[in-house]
Amino acid sequence: MAPIDDEEARLRVGPPADHAAGLQAVRLSLANAVGQMGVRKTVRNLRSLNQRDGFDCMSCAWPDPQGHRHAAEFCENGAKAVAWEGTRDTAGPAFFAAHSIADLAGQTDHWLEKQGRLTHPMVRRDGGTHYEPISWGEAFALIGAEFQKLASPDEAVFYTSGRASNEAAFVYQLFARAFGTNNLPDCSNMCHESTGSALMRTIGVGKGSVTLEDLHQADLIVVSGQNPGTNHPRMLTALEIAKRDGAKILAINPLSEAGLLRFDNPQKARGLVGGGIGLADRLLRIRSNGDLALWQAIGSLLLQKGVADREFIESSTVGFEAWAKHVAEVDREAVLAATGLEWSEIEAAADMLASSKRIVHCWAMGITQHRNAVATIKEFVNVALLQGMIGKPGAGLCPVRGHSNVQGDRTMGIWEKPPVVFLDRLRDEFGFEPPREHGVDAADAVRVFRDGKAKVFVALGGNFVAAMSDTEVTAAAMRGADLTVQISTKLNRSHVDAGRTALILPTLGRTEQDRTGGVVQRVTVEDSMSAVHASRGRSEPAGPLLRSEVDIICRIAEAVVGDRQGIPWAEFAGDYSRIRERIGRVVPGCDDYAAKVDNGGFTMPHPPRDSRTFPTAEGRAVFTVSPLQVMTVPPGRLVLQTLRSHDQFNTTIYGLDDRYRGVYSGRRVVFINAADLAELGFADGELVNLVSEFDDGERRADRFRLIAYDTPKGCVAAYYPETNPLVPLDSQAEESGTPTSKWVIVRLEKMG
Repeated sequence: MAPIDDEEARLRVGPPADHAAGLQAVRLSLANAVGQMGVRKTVRNLRSLNQRDGFDCMSCAWPDPQGHRHAAEFCENGAKAVAWEGTRDTAGPAFFAAHSIADLAGQTDHWLEKQGRLTHPMVRRDGGTHYEPISWGEAFALIGAEFQKLASPDEAVFYTSGRASNEAAFVYQLFARAFGTNNLPDCSNMCHESTGSALMRTIGVGKGSVTLEDLHQADLIVVSGQNPGTNHPRMLTALEIAKRDGAKILAINPLSEAGLLRFDNPQKARGLVGGGIGLADRLLRIRSNGDLALWQAIGSLLLQKGVADREFIESSTVGFEAWAKHVAEVDREAVLAATGLEWSEIEAAADMLASSKRIVHCWAMGITQHRNAVATIKEFVNVALLQGMIGKPGAGLCPVRGHSNVQGDRTMGIWEKPPVVFLDRLRDEFGFEPPREHGVDAADAVRVFRDGKAKVFVALGGNFVAAMSDTEVTAAAMRGADLTVQISTKLNRSHVDAGRTALILPTLGRTEQDRTGGVVQRVTVEDSMSAVHASRGRSEPAGPLLRSEVDIICRIAEAVVGDRQGIPWAEFAGDYSRIRERIGRVVPGCDDYAAKVDNGGFTMPHPPRDSRTFPTAEGRAVFTVSPLQVMTVPPGRLVLQTLRSHDQFNTTIYGLDDRYRGVYSGRRVVFINAADLAELGFADGELVNLVSEFDDGERRADRFRLIAYDTPKGCVAAYYPETNPLVPLDSQAEESGTPTSKWVIVRLEKMG
């Protein structure tokens, strides 16, 4: 990894913000956009962002309103994402000639991405010190030759970022399966895989059960382990609408985030002058990993209050009696130890649920990245089933996904464990037998390269090395590959820690016009609430050599698979509507896909939401029983959770400020309770090393500044990807395999 730059001298710390958005968000958004894109391009791109005839924002998966849309239908981080992609800066052959791989390895991740858009196909040949230009034809031929050397199709791994379109994802999984493998890990494995695992078992569909209108109609919205002000800012508008119609908000989070406190809506005049709206009616500042215990306690209290929807339970669920017996015996002292809350706080939260008729449960990665994450989400479901809060207006389950089309990618078949029905329909449509054995997920992808069992890694977007846990192990595994292929818009860490032979294939961004095949193409995406719609960029591409993701995938497939399966790769590349026709015949729930997209889009079917039917093995929704776990920490140790800065989207770092938490010009900070500072003998502002402690040994991340902050005692927080090296590869959530980035036992080490 890159060494630490001089941020220690520049870093400033001030008071955290007490509200999200407002006039400052508008000012910073516009200044950043104009500075990177210029006035004309800024106006064109932002006017098209999230509009019906424009392009879908890449900064989150929040749905667009079905009715009237504001002319500025975007948030601060959406504007940052557009500026990041639309920058006038470029990194072409001259840049790579001036910077060796060793030089690039010595730069920060922020520096790498700031160098601008990639404009030329580049190759680092085995033993080479620099990336060099390569023609598209030579690049595809090189890939084809490397694939032919593989002893088994399973020696290739196909990774996908959540930014890919539905069309790109569909042809990508088709290529992998035509080649003969289900090695299709994706960024879901690192974030909401726990959600899918829990929901598939309990309600039979691995997606949320609400629409945007349900949030508007809710009496109570529960926000667990989520920071909407930074990670899903457009959600704040939905919360504002609900609040103005009388809804209450229960927020459960270790940190008191600005986006949970007050929202100054910049789309309204009063929001621009500080006349915002308070959001959380009650904030439970829970200890990290206390959520399972909390919800079992709430379930027990709700049973005592007699608010069970008996008709729904008897007609539509199984397992209620076993669950009710389990939570009735919940250990109160264990709950208090796990949560760090007062019992009166838990009772007050239960009262909010008991008095509400329409409840939406929202959550994000503060829940999903724990060892017992799947059990915790099942507990959300248990409480929702108890009150009959699935399949009725204004109520349901709302996992809030971060990447713009990560849900669509899974719908299109990007999954290492594909359903049998999907494979059968793929076989019937294309006339070949797809592989049936499950492939590798993200963590297993690292293991197979580490152990020499895989040779070729293809990445459709993303920054796998920086995003994955156990960074040094991941980087070494990727360096051991024979070939890595990165389909990318910007330079990142995965281009540096790359295979012995490494290709960078520059692709069009979401904002750019796609004229593949000589016509203006469009793609489709699916948002966090299962709505599918078109997206079409408007800007001129950053360079004449850029190709679309669809075109690049199809050309690679031609070089590797050829025509042996009879798949019309060239036809797909020339006309994306041909892909949409096949999607309609293969993907469950996508009948008449092309026509529905032409008519403005549609919402994917969801039996629990639509008809209160549950496609589980039991044919009903399932109450589940999970042991109550109280995670313990050795004396003198703390629990670290990783999180995003406000100037960040996943591993993409737009800038070095986090004004919502009062941090400026730096990222290597640790937020820590003042009482822990005193007890452990450290001072506010002191520099320390972080050392994580697991059964397989220690891992280090050096030179972080301590910041006294309002965190629960015993719990600290720091930004990723800087702290990803502290999370062991084998520390994963049960059932889902998600890295446990919200439960990392660390000690603070004084600087020598």
